[in-house]
Amino acid sequence: MRDREDEWSGLMRSAISGDGAAYQRLLGAIAPVLRAAARRGLARAGQPLDQAEDIVQDILLAVHLKRHTWKANAPFAPWLFAIARNKLIDALRRRGRRVFVNIDDFAEMIPGEAPEETVPAREVAAHLEALPARQRDVLQSIAVDSASIKATAAKLSMSEGAVRVALHRGLANLTAKLRRE
Repeated sequence: MRDREDEWSGLMRSAISGDGAAYQRLLGAIAPVLRAAARRGLARAGQPLDQAEDIVQDILLAVHLKRHTWKANAPFAPWLFAIARNKLIDALRRRGRRVFVNIDDFAEMIPGEAPEETVPAREVAAHLEALPARQRDVLQSIAVDSASIKATAAKLSMSEGAVRVALHRGLANLTAKLRRE
């Protein structure tokens, strides 16, 4: 591990000094490590692993654009992995936290007709009725109907920011009401 750190730091120092071959060797050495790290991060987040290469390219581009911020007397790996972590987080945020499930695996479990409304569903509806209209509509759309913030904003003719505010206020009001009861 220490040998790798020394090698990478030396290659980066040479690259910053203008050695193009050292820069090529550095990128070639870090790419497989970044690829493995991106795959691990995607797997932990339940995302498809085929997106790893896009994340690696984002990381390598950021390394290239930010190479002037690396301090030559500092270790290279922590600087690199901080960029990698941030690029992975950015990619996961852009994609959202979606889990992909093949519906064919559950075909026999899907009922043919809508089930009768359950007691908890009636309770949720009653609690939502106590909220102001905008907050109720937003909570119904996002929490009950599983719509995205973007879809809810379009459906209710609101900005995404206003939807987020109404969602948070609605949740706060609902929490306060439930605590009182």
